[in-house]
Amino acid sequence: MKGRLRQVKRTPALPSRRPDAHKGDFGRVLVVGGSVGMAGAASLAANAALRGGAGLVRVACPAPVLPTVAALCPCATTMSLPADAAGRFSQRAVKDLLAAADEHDVLAIGPGMGQSAGLVRLVGELISQASKPAVIDADGLNNLARVTGWPRRRAPGAPALLLTPHPGEMKRLLAAAQLGVEAGDRVAAASRLAAWCGQVVVLKGAGTLVCDGRRLYTNRTGNPGMATGGSGDVLTGLIAALLAQGLAPFEAAALGVHLHGLAGDLAAAELGQVSLTAADLLDYLPAAFHKHHTRSRS
Repeated sequence: MKGRLRQVKRTPALPSRRPDAHKGDFGRVLVVGGSVGMAGAASLAANAALRGGAGLVRVACPAPVLPTVAALCPCATTMSLPADAAGRFSQRAVKDLLAAADEHDVLAIGPGMGQSAGLVRLVGELISQASKPAVIDADGLNNLARVTGWPRRRAPGAPALLLTPHPGEMKRLLAAAQLGVEAGDRVAAASRLAAWCGQVVVLKGAGTLVCDGRRLYTNRTGNPGMATGGSGDVLTGLIAALLAQGLAPFEAAALGVHLHGLAGDLAAAELGQVSLTAADLLDYLPAAFHKHHTRSRS
């Protein structure tokens, strides 16, 4: 598989915005996540989607964490859903989530979601019934790995899923798929999983890989200071925003990991690597967009 992959080296740029544009022109992102103790993850993803240029962002979260999410995301709207005894989504939330998905352009599923048997069923229903592209991360992936034969649940021609695992999540996805490849063989792992499920895989780490089974992009931005809690949630929201603005799935993922790493590099240059936090990435995303846009136009 590795020898048949076409290497992609350039990342796209977003088109310039029209002077008469309005927020509806830049897409609607629905973040599905959060639980008691992990409200920050969904909030980081939502704020990253806003920093990434999405016109409208909504966070669907369990009722107990809605006040926290609303306080952390003043520019996003929120949606309160039924919770289980542990403060995670109840399976009763599926109907409302599917209705909300119809009103949005892109889903970001998983940040701070937690894991349970009910959430396995919820994620399975979302990927089989929602007719929108989705970025799936964190516990969204851990629950997905427990959905038997999940690629077959997607209808032919359904919009793409973008899976964004770190090495541990990748190991679980590979084991569930019984692909017989080690997560440490990063190119083989990403390409085999992408080919098996027919979706875009973003294997995070130093030199993050983006693969759709035919093409491979290896990211060159980023630094060890980004190895901190919440960094992946920022990437999830950022990629979702780029999808919502019309980029194709592979291109949105490649540009997303490039800008995410570039924001980390700009932050580290001023703050150092040791004290870097995921919130700093949000603060430096505008400069990353500006720098990439300037270089792309030169």
